[in-house]
Amino acid sequence: MPENEPVDPAAPWEYTLYIPNDPRAVTICRRTLRLILTMHGLIRLVDTTELLATELVSNAVRHTKGPAALRVRWAGGVLRVGAWDADPGPPEPPGNLDALTDAEEGRGLALVRACADWWGWQPLARGGNRGKYVWRDLVAA
Repeated sequence: MPENEPVDPAAPWEYTLYIPNDPRAVTICRRTLRLILTMHGLIRLVDTTELLATELVSNAVRHTKGPAALRVRWAGGVLRVGAWDADPGPPEPPGNLDALTDAEEGRGLALVRACADWWGWQPLARGGNRGKYVWRDLVAA
């Protein structure tokens, strides 16, 4: 597509960023996500999306030993951000955010549940690789 042609803001798109098991990957994902949303005119969703993606990616990096990925998808007015990791086990169930205000850990999925319109997870198996995908959706208002 030539650079001067207008882009349909409602057109679906998707990006995947594959990351190593490295704590620095969380910052890289957050900054990449900010750039993607800004370039697609979704700056109003950046702060919440960054917070939720940071929780998902940091869980993937901290609690697994293999590679991970951040996936961002826009379709039908819904922004889905998810993290894939190589551990097929389910994520810890989210606790009550109010009960975790002073906790040092364990707030991640509670934040996701509190700030997202929908969230969930699914086990994955593809090409002999196993893992899980934890996602959350924000509906653009």
